Amino acid sequence: MIIRPAHEDDAAGIAGVLHDLVKAGKRTKQADPEFALTHYIAHPDKIECHVAEDDAGHIMGFQSLKWAEIGNEYGTPAGWAMIGTHISPKAARRGIGKALFASTLQAAHTSGVPAIEAFIGEANVEGQAYYEAMGFADYRRADGAICKALHIR
Repeated sequence: MIIRPAHEDDAAGIAGVLHDLVKAGKRTKQADPEFALTHYIAHPDKIECHVAEDDAGHIMGFQSLKWAEIGNEYGTPAGWAMIGTHISPKAARRGIGKALFASTLQAAHTSGVPAIEAFIGEANVEGQAYYEAMGFADYRRADGAICKALHIR
């Protein structure tokens, strides 16, 4: 497995991961390459977006870290970072999330992020367990979500 920063030409691969999640009933938002490009790879608030590739170069998952601006859609405190982790169900249980988070955490340290918030649906038990395993703790509840935070400094 290779963990590396996402590039514009990864939009189709990231969209493929999102599409796999939609097919599995784990996602309802957009899953097309344009969305992947504008929302993750080239988002103006992006700190970093990493992909996990298999040996053949197929994207198995990705993790996005963005600055939380005032009035962001999740209510994350301004100046913190927001994280999103997306792993194809076809690639689950291979340590991809842990590997991605090591790179994301390094990017957070380098960028001076004070804390990271994960906005996780209440029904997403797997997502909640993942973030707890990465050191996040319950922080608040909002709009059918459990928000977990990791304080870095």
